Amino acid sequence: MSQKNETLRLFLAAVVSVGLVFSGLWFLMERWAQINPTNSQQSNSSNQTKSNNSPTSTNNPTNECPSYFPQGIFNYGGSTTWAPIRKEVEPVLKNLCPQFGLRYTQPPSGNPGSGTGIQMLIDNQLAFSESSRSVKAEEHTQAQQKKFSLKEIPVAIDGIAIAVNPSLNIPGLTVAQLKDIYTGKITNWQEVDGSNLPITVYSRSKEAGGTVDFFIENVLKKDNFSTNINYVGTTTEALRKVAATPGGIYYASAPEVVPQCMIKSLPIGRTSNQLVLPYQKPLVTQSECPAKRNQLNTQAFRSGDYPITRNLFVIVKQNNQTDQQAGEAYANWLLTSQGQELIEKTGFVKIK
Repeated sequence: MSQKNETLRLFLAAVVSVGLVFSGLWFLMERWAQINPTNSQQSNSSNQTKSNNSPTSTNNPTNECPSYFPQGIFNYGGSTTWAPIRKEVEPVLKNLCPQFGLRYTQPPSGNPGSGTGIQMLIDNQLAFSESSRSVKAEEHTQAQQKKFSLKEIPVAIDGIAIAVNPSLNIPGLTVAQLKDIYTGKITNWQEVDGSNLPITVYSRSKEAGGTVDFFIENVLKKDNFSTNINYVGTTTEALRKVAATPGGIYYASAPEVVPQCMIKSLPIGRTSNQLVLPYQKPLVTQSECPAKRNQLNTQAFRSGDYPITRNLFVIVKQNNQTDQQAGEAYANWLLTSQGQELIEKTGFVKIK
């Protein structure tokens, strides 16, 4: 009987021991199951965060200064048409490439403009210049006499818009009619299907810059302005005069004209039955402006359907020196997607 009791006690002890072992294993397994998913989730979250952050820090070109930008402070100047682009581009480039300093430089005499900018470039006063017209033959000759050449790099598209008083009721003008108005052959709006109203013609002077040069070259076909032209110093002054003069007319870069509330911009065509709007439909009326503003007809400017368009250029000195590197770097960056978006933001048309 004693031997049987001893055997029972040993059996019960073994059972209890096995139970304790299995209980311990079960507890450890449960504890591990609670801990491991959390660690796994944290690990996955960490990996995901690294994955998400990686392209921004290493692969996003808009956050890195391109290696082609030289180091230094570079004088540049030129076209007043470029002013909105400079305003947008300079802060971005300064933040992106702090080693590439830009300093807009006024001409030593006369007004800033495409012509004075190109002349300053030829005279080695600028590293590169901005222009709203092509380089003239005589400017190329001057550069060659200085033992270098000038290269023009197109980076944007602009149009010339025609501003008139909002009360003027005409369907539009052909390029030929516009020429006749500015050369003095047409002096009354009645001659172009308008009211019996004298035409008051405004322009900046020939010395003002690229826009006037372009207008004379491409619209007037190098003919002279009429003697009845009223010359103004700035586009702002001209638009105010047109707004106050029922028969007034003026031309300027489209982004300076089309969004304005105090005037209206005319459709222009190569022929009278092919008039093209410089703005997008529907027309924003004066009563809706400035809460809403007319937007450029970018499609017509890019396609060339609008008859008075031009390129905006960076003019680069080809001398195999740092100035050339700076000008080409500036132009090449403006042709990137980031640069083209900034150009579009200012109201001009992307060239790419």
